[in-house]
Amino acid sequence: MSEPHLEPAEWYATLPTVFASACLLFTDAEDRVLLVKPNYRPYWMIPGGVIEPGELPQECAAREIGEELGLAVRAGDLLVVDWSPPVDDRPRVLVNFLFDGGVLDGPVELRLQAEELDDAAFLPWEEAAALLAAHNAPRLPAARRARKERRTIYLSGGPAGNGG
Repeated sequence: MSEPHLEPAEWYATLPTVFASACLLFTDAEDRVLLVKPNYRPYWMIPGGVIEPGELPQECAAREIGEELGLAVRAGDLLVVDWSPPVDDRPRVLVNFLFDGGVLDGPVELRLQAEELDDAAFLPWEEAAALLAAHNAPRLPAARRARKERRTIYLSGGPAGNGG
């Protein structure tokens, strides 16, 4: 005898959930990467944030850049999708969408959101990757490769399980 089907609301309540975030990769004319230093984390991050209900990933990335850095931008090509398992105090999987923000050429005035950010800097790729949390660091070389090869790269599992 088969089990009765659940009502949609009940069935959806049984499914696993994930956190989702989106960010933008910016470089400057010297091919350095823009990172931000949040005041609530010990490490630097690629600018971006958590996707709000009903928001598309590319909308989130552009909104977060406006809020955090005072830049009015649009998300470019999708460079990396990173499926990151639970780590540290994060109890769920995080899916991150990393979009191309392009090259910020010429003098750029960044207005840091004081409630969240202590600093921002353009850094060489390797130096930038070293400042990121270990579970986020693989995104940078993947994004660089994605830009070069003009394709999206999928990562899974953080440092030990990159699926690029």
